Amino acid sequence: MSPPFRLRENGIDLYVRLTPKAALDRIDGVETAADGRSHLKARVRAVPENGAANTALERLMAKALGVPVSAVSVAAGGTSRLKTLRVMGDGAELAKSVEALSKQSKI
Repeated sequence: MSPPFRLRENGIDLYVRLTPKAALDRIDGVETAADGRSHLKARVRAVPENGAANTALERLMAKALGVPVSAVSVAAGGTSRLKTLRVMGDGAELAKSVEALSKQSKI
């Protein structure tokens, strides 16, 4: 199983499958798609209108990874359920944080 992220020079690209309009904001672990790529499953209470769900996802991931909200941005998939988040910071530390999130079933 591949990790749900890719190391970059100044951080990581994190692959996420987002479910908006959920009961709670939370991360539900890692899921592997049919093509073999892995992604974190995330849920947010926000609706997918005017970027509200994307903003909620950025805040959720920033809190979970212990980085400022300004360090997390949607790099691809703004209107799709499958998104790529760019997380700025120390790639090795961020990778450890994502792996820890991956092992937890619910946050």
